[in-house]
Amino acid sequence: MRVISGEYGGRPLKAVPGNKTRPTTDKIKESVFHILGPYFDGGSALDLYSGSGSLGIEAVSRGMDEAVLVDMNYKAIKVINENVEMTKEPEKFTVLKKKDHQAIVEVESQGKKFDLVLLDPPYATQKIISIIEILHKRSLLHSNAVIMCETDKAVELPSHLFNVKMVKQKIYGTTKITVYQTGGNQ
Repeated sequence: MRVISGEYGGRPLKAVPGNKTRPTTDKIKESVFHILGPYFDGGSALDLYSGSGSLGIEAVSRGMDEAVLVDMNYKAIKVINENVEMTKEPEKFTVLKKKDHQAIVEVESQGKKFDLVLLDPPYATQKIISIIEILHKRSLLHSNAVIMCETDKAVELPSHLFNVKMVKQKIYGTTKITVYQTGGNQ
């Protein structure tokens, strides 16, 4: 596993040991960022089920100003912190050892809003629709924010959710990538 492109491109990333996390493969990560746009012009990212921190670190490597990396697993947080140190720019990252809802309450209390949200929850406990609803209701998404959801290919997500609209969907083996974008009325 490595950072694919951008400022940290080519640097190795550690994976979380054990089988409790399912790391996004380099091939899928490259495809995800091809769909999202190869580079960003600033902004804030939220990687809510961060695992190793790979997706959020990739987003910052490609031009996001900052990323909040969230996971509730102790081993994952340890690996995320090690991967953040590899960037040599830890000030661009906030690492939270919290459950998804707790993290959302914390970032809301800090007045954060996001341009990019990365949702790759454990496949067995899909909560994508409720998480998008909470992000919308708490006004945590900038207008034109992008939400990337990684799911099992059998998971069906709606084409519209609250103020977000599905803009792309691709299947890679057993993985489905769904991308939503918020409307311009926030």
